[in-house]
Amino acid sequence: MGSYAILRYLINRDPVSSLFYKGGIAFLASILQKIVFGLYLCYNLTNTKIIIYLKEKMKKNTKSKADLFFEVSWEVCNKVGGIFTVLSSKARHMQKCYRNGYYLVGPYFEGKSRAVFKEEAVPEKYKNICEQLKEEGTICHFGFWLIKGEPKVILVDFKDLWSKINNIKKELWENFKLDSLDSSYDFDEPVLWSWAVGNLIEKLSEVESNKKIVVQAHEWLSGPAILYLKKNDSKVSTVFTTHATTLGRSLAGHGADLYSVIDKIDPTKEAQKYGVAPKHNMEKITAAAAHVFTTVSQVTAVEAEYILGKKADVILPNGLDMTKFPSFEETALKHKKYRDKLRQFALYYFFPYYKIDLKDTLFYFTASRYEFHNKGLDIFIESLARLNEKMKKNKSKKTVVTFFFVPAGVEGIRTEVAEAREAFRDIKDLLEEEENDIKENLLYALTSEERISEKSVFDKGFSLNMKRKLLRLKSKSGAAPLSTHKISDAENDPIIKAFKNAGLENKEEDKVKVIFYPIYLTGADGLGDLDYYQSIQACHLGIFPSYYEPWGYTPLETGALGVASLTSNLSGFGKYFYDDLRNKKIPGIYILDIENQKKEKMIKDFVDIIYKYTLFTKKKRIDNKIQARKVAFTADWKNFAVHYIEAHNLAVEKNI
Repeated sequence: MGSYAILRYLINRDPVSSLFYKGGIAFLASILQKIVFGLYLCYNLTNTKIIIYLKEKMKKNTKSKADLFFEVSWEVCNKVGGIFTVLSSKARHMQKCYRNGYYLVGPYFEGKSRAVFKEEAVPEKYKNICEQLKEEGTICHFGFWLIKGEPKVILVDFKDLWSKINNIKKELWENFKLDSLDSSYDFDEPVLWSWAVGNLIEKLSEVESNKKIVVQAHEWLSGPAILYLKKNDSKVSTVFTTHATTLGRSLAGHGADLYSVIDKIDPTKEAQKYGVAPKHNMEKITAAAAHVFTTVSQVTAVEAEYILGKKADVILPNGLDMTKFPSFEETALKHKKYRDKLRQFALYYFFPYYKIDLKDTLFYFTASRYEFHNKGLDIFIESLARLNEKMKKNKSKKTVVTFFFVPAGVEGIRTEVAEAREAFRDIKDLLEEEENDIKENLLYALTSEERISEKSVFDKGFSLNMKRKLLRLKSKSGAAPLSTHKISDAENDPIIKAFKNAGLENKEEDKVKVIFYPIYLTGADGLGDLDYYQSIQACHLGIFPSYYEPWGYTPLETGALGVASLTSNLSGFGKYFYDDLRNKKIPGIYILDIENQKKEKMIKDFVDIIYKYTLFTKKKRIDNKIQARKVAFTADWKNFAVHYIEAHNLAVEKNI
């Protein structure tokens, strides 16, 4: 008998029979049940074919027509957002495609770069170029990105170029009519860097004059590199990729139903209105100037066509390097390990106020940036409220605890949560001290066929001491808190307000509990102490009903970790798989249709899915886990990297 089960018994005071299994019969039955489950799992893993959902005819033997590929992004060795994941997970596959002809190019920030970048000597053939650039104020650092595969990297230090920013903006106006006179620092900084990158690549192309070169620039921040090459009539072939348009993100962030109004807006006026005109214009001009324009999904392609006035030449769906993810057998073991850890957190979070049956509790979660409407947090909370009412009406035996892993402004852990945590740790420490004696007493009682009771297992001193500690833990009344931490300006916080407006207040009678966990998941936060991937693996269902999501890595990562999820068909990922999964009995990844749907119908469908999941048997949940993993693994870069080669080859063809 594990200490966790004993701990749960002591706090919850289940009947003795449920803990000690009379005569040991139930104990043996549970062992047999696990063996049967293991055989079932092995059967599924070895006898089920992986279904490949590929939208296009993918030529896996496509070879690059270019000899050198420079991939330019502000997020090379500089984590800012999702593009960092795209680049770092894809790099190993690009190395295979280009062998020694692949370089990533990013900005050099001494403090940040040192931790992820191993500097090496400048290659002999490039030394003269680097010396010349150094005299002009640009310092180039050659080396390796300390990620899987250790791809070659050039980091450009541009800090000594600031005196040239106005001249660069003047050239952008004279050559491309790009008005950036009143631009802010967050525009000028990447423009200065990227213009220097264009200068670097132009000089490298002169040294490598006998080779075909492709440059791919990600987002408007890298756009000036392409414009520099265009201005100088370079022989370098160029690809520009937008992952999300600046204006589209701004409109969606301000609550606009983007896809229903996209054909009615004036992009120029809207960009001025939202203060993103220089970035929008950079994006638009670069898309037109590049030999090939690409986006990461069909939904972003539609957005770009209306907002940038440019059709995408190639779609580049985002993948992951699936060799980094554990096997399904490992995920099954890790789910149990991390679920038990999350259950312990739930013990001290809720039990000071009331009891919940953790064996009949499902953990749902969402994880995202704090974009309340864009990420669908508004409809998610409303749907949870209706789920709560439905479960109460139908007298469900289940409890759903939903975590909102959304970083926000905080002022430390809530006092009552910290106190409960310390009381729980005190109980746990005492139990661990007496664990061997308790196990010995239990073993003796089982083998001697003695009637098992508390007195036969726990000695009197232990019982009295434990009662005092339990009283300290069970010291609260009312409802459990809505958040783990004190939220800055909680009265105006959108998530907290939405919880209260929806009647999700963590009362004892509520079947749906909510926990706003507003910090980054480091694995050492003093509460759940699980990192991002461990938190996913601890849960039963991930929910990501985005209104605006150019691709969406969270459902893909969740599936790769063997956890079922729900996303929307307004995310690039959801749109990509929508037709294949929407009618499947066991989809693994559920895709909510919110495209052009009325809100009432959307929420009804949402509630149907998450309620149905509460009714699933353990076997059916496992079937969904297996299927979610299969779907995710079709998005391996070994399947998706070919699209990059197609885009590069098209650029070479257009540049002849």
